[in-house]
Amino acid sequence: MILVFKHLFYRNYVGLSLWPFIILRNKNLMEDAVLINHERIHLRQQTEMLVVFFYLWYFTEWLIRSLICQDFYQAYKNISFEREAYARERHLEYLSGRKPFAFINYLFKKP
Repeated sequence: MILVFKHLFYRNYVGLSLWPFIILRNKNLMEDAVLINHERIHLRQQTEMLVVFFYLWYFTEWLIRSLICQDFYQAYKNISFEREAYARERHLEYLSGRKPFAFINYLFKKP
């Protein structure tokens, strides 16, 4: 289910996945197949990690990478969940063949 809520977003962020919803900054983004695919990849990640473990892992990885990078945005871009989603967002059929826990392949891979 896709919701639109413009007041939730900070800076350049336009989409967010909070299982089972995709939340977008504005209605026009509903037509952006790449963005929707990116967020659907996150929904799959959340589902396979039973939602709560996804958020715990996401926050922990972001915190560790923030300490290493000394840059919150770079830390966000290097979270394994984000790296998988950004790498595969343009492959609109990706989810049909994605293996469970595929984000682990991006955990130690160099950017």
